[in-house]
Amino acid sequence: MQFLQLGEIFPPVLYGYFRSSCSWRVRIAFALKGIEYEQKPVNLIKDGGQQLTDQFKAINPMQQVPAVTIDGITLSQSLAIIQYIEETRPEPRLLPADPKQRGQVRIICDIIASGIQPLQNLYVLQKIGAEKVQWAQHFINRGFEALEPILKQTAGKYCVGDEISMADICLVPQVYNAERFKVDMSQFPTIRRLNQTLTEIDAFKVSHPSCQPDTPDDLQA
Repeated sequence: MQFLQLGEIFPPVLYGYFRSSCSWRVRIAFALKGIEYEQKPVNLIKDGGQQLTDQFKAINPMQQVPAVTIDGITLSQSLAIIQYIEETRPEPRLLPADPKQRGQVRIICDIIASGIQPLQNLYVLQKIGAEKVQWAQHFINRGFEALEPILKQTAGKYCVGDEISMADICLVPQVYNAERFKVDMSQFPTIRRLNQTLTEIDAFKVSHPSCQPDTPDDLQA
């Protein structure tokens, strides 16, 4: 008798927010892998932030999105979620076979996920107040100034060579944030070229913030 895996019985559930770049990373990964999943939106603004409720704190003690229930466990932190998906559902792969390229992918992911996005996320900007746009521009520019020469060395069709990887999954949502905060992308031709290529791919389109169940009517595609 063949026993079904939990993931075959219960689809993954993503707790996220339409405009959260970290949630978007996970949506892209699910789309690239062809994994069906359920979304349970967590509005980061409504009612003072639904992520701050006791109900959501029980799901993710950090009170951040995304969180995912999958295979009978709950995971948080977008890169940890994507790495779990990669390890349990390896095709198509999101990490290169070559160890050197794998290292390059991880550098790019960490620059974005540790060195740029946390400094301009909603929680930080709410604390900054009136200067939030200038603050976000400063840290995105600073990060992209580091990322541009790295990508100039590593990029082929995509961020690292000619296969889509976790680096691409991290890049596109961060460029979306840069455009929201009116960063001059002409300074970063490699980043801009990669983003233009990637945003034409279906997995990036269907996971876009304008296409989510919690996207406000005036922001829908």
